[in-house]
Amino acid sequence: MSSPRTEIVYGLHAVRVLLQRYPERVLRIALQPGRSDARAAQIEQLALAAGRTLERAPASRLLASLGDVAHQGVAAEILPLPAWREQELLEALGQTQDPLLLALDGVQDPHNLGACLRTADACGVLAVIVPRDRAAQLNATARKVATGAAETTPVVTVTNLARTLALLKDAGLWIVGADADAPQAAAAVDLTGPRVLVLGAEGAGLRALTRRHCDWLARLPSGGVVESLNVSVAAGMLLYEALRQRATQTSAPPRNAPPRK
Repeated sequence: MSSPRTEIVYGLHAVRVLLQRYPERVLRIALQPGRSDARAAQIEQLALAAGRTLERAPASRLLASLGDVAHQGVAAEILPLPAWREQELLEALGQTQDPLLLALDGVQDPHNLGACLRTADACGVLAVIVPRDRAAQLNATARKVATGAAETTPVVTVTNLARTLALLKDAGLWIVGADADAPQAAAAVDLTGPRVLVLGAEGAGLRALTRRHCDWLARLPSGGVVESLNVSVAAGMLLYEALRQRATQTSAPPRNAPPRK
């Protein structure tokens, strides 16, 4: 199905979201014969409304094209989400109220990047920031694990993460770093305003220069003996804590911000 300048996205949810949000990026859809349930019917309706090509593809063809994955009988050939630079990120910040960003400091496993993208999409993250060097990039493995989230959540690849964090501070965002030894639990840190949540590589944690740019350091609750969580699990816990706080912020008193570094 694919050509060098396109990507394949599969799964009912991922394809539906793309047809709803970015139909111009969907080139064609392959739907397995015999799918007549409501979700498959919705995809057919969306494809028809958007004027997208829809063809029937047997399970054997989907298997040959995608491999042994949970494709749910549907796949789409799409134009990838254009990569963002710092400039696109700063422009998007001006159009977003209380933006939430996720930055990954030295995370090298593309599986973790893909898993973080899935959670970032679910939590309404504006973009995910990764360093250009010594870090996982948005490759085929990360896209596969993200199951469509790589096509809805921009990845910003930056040359110098510390410099980018400084630019985001100047734009009015506050930086929260995850640290197992932090004095405050994540629930005690204000995650309701414009925020950048920063996580380091599993084991190594945040680099010293990244840590110095953080306004808060926050630890995640742990009742066991494991020294560190997988970074994608930690990202999910911290993002959902931010989501919880944002859902209840109208009734919560404002928290004092630390002195700006």
